[in-house]
Amino acid sequence: MTEARAVGTKGMPREEREAQIVDAGTEEFGRHGYGGASMVEIARRVGVTKPLLYQYFGSKDGLYLECLHRAGDRLTEGVAKTMASGGEPERMPLAVLGAIFRTFDHDRYAWRLLRDRSLPLTGEIATAAEDYRARLEGFAMIGATQLMNARGLTDDRDIEAIALVWTGVVDSLISWWIDQPGEDADAMVARCARIMKNLFGW
Repeated sequence: MTEARAVGTKGMPREEREAQIVDAGTEEFGRHGYGGASMVEIARRVGVTKPLLYQYFGSKDGLYLECLHRAGDRLTEGVAKTMASGGEPERMPLAVLGAIFRTFDHDRYAWRLLRDRSLPLTGEIATAAEDYRARLEGFAMIGATQLMNARGLTDDRDIEAIALVWTGVVDSLISWWIDQPGEDADAMVARCARIMKNLFGW
């Protein structure tokens, strides 16, 4: 790495400054969506100039992609690891929720980047977002299949519908949690355990 890339602003290492910008960008994009987010506001949050953002990431799209990839990679890796660990199918839904909450406990707005309806319909951002959503839907299908097969249900259309319902439940729970700053990941997992026990007997 050259000295120009290694050194950031005000003596801060470039890698550390980029991480600060991605943190601020994630919150700004999560709060206002791609369409409503302001690069000026992101720069203000970090205490740098707007041109520096473009120097580091090239464009608003470049910064959004960096934020999206960080969120999407952390989420899909966490869910994949949880599901690969095995365990009883009945316990897997809560385990997956726990993985999601713990992944985003200090980065909650990251979830909204995966569900942003203001994203461009074509291009690199649209393709990346769709890829992450497809991976999450795939995990939901695997989980629904394992759970329903354990209960003797094998109808593919039923399982597909259950996976769709589960995806909506997860999105609703996380969307609610984002606006509950006093509720950490462990508290939210405990809440979900109570909800599942009362609703589904899990």
